[in-house]
Amino acid sequence: MSITLRGVGLAHANGKVALDNVDLHIAPGERVAIIGPSGAGKTTLLRLLATSLQPTQGAIELLQYNPWHLTSRQRQRLRARIGLIHQAPPLPPRQRVVTAVLAGKLGQWSLAKGLLNLLHPLDASGAQAALARLDISEQLYQRCDQLSGGQLQRVGIARVLYQAPELILADEPVSAMDPVLAGHTLAVLNREAAARNMTLLASLHAVDLALAHFPRVIGLRDGRIAFDLPSNEVQPEQLQALYANEQLQPLPSPPTQPVHIPRC
Repeated sequence: MSITLRGVGLAHANGKVALDNVDLHIAPGERVAIIGPSGAGKTTLLRLLATSLQPTQGAIELLQYNPWHLTSRQRQRLRARIGLIHQAPPLPPRQRVVTAVLAGKLGQWSLAKGLLNLLHPLDASGAQAALARLDISEQLYQRCDQLSGGQLQRVGIARVLYQAPELILADEPVSAMDPVLAGHTLAVLNREAAARNMTLLASLHAVDLALAHFPRVIGLRDGRIAFDLPSNEVQPEQLQALYANEQLQPLPSPPTQPVHIPRC
């Protein structure tokens, strides 16, 4: 299912414009990185697509629906088709990793099934398989407050892979990982999205990671789209203009040879 934005804008109550007249089309199964300086509107764009914010102008078509023409119950069903990967995953500290991963299905389960899962994991093998894709299956029964920041981010990604949504929205999903692990994790996320034909949008500060792992890159600056190009067509001067007056420090490109992935 595609995503289309037509003239979308969002202004906060204080009058600050976060997004300004954005036109965008993303086809089903596309994998797109969103880059730009701090305050460019990357997180705001993802929050609009997650339906946690309503645009103040323009129209959004999301998985064949305008979310704001739906009832609240219908919008909740739409949200169950979207997987969110947060920079700081909202995982209860005392919750076990297996429960956190299985929570990916809460939007698809009945209330009774969800409550039962809190008492006894209903699909521990499924959670372990999702964690194994990210080389963290040994943490299955650990508490979340016993994990590092990078491990917590991988648990958040595993939860979305277990959910198997149609659309994944990832906001700085590897910011707490070292460069090698970040590249490996993005490669896994892209591979899983491609294999399951899931649409993937990820905001990233690391320009090299965006160019290396995503076929399409969108540059945002001051709430507007500065460029929207295949990653192999993005030019250095476009990046310089995008990050004008910013300190641009891209991470090294992921290595092409197999490497030992450290535990983060």
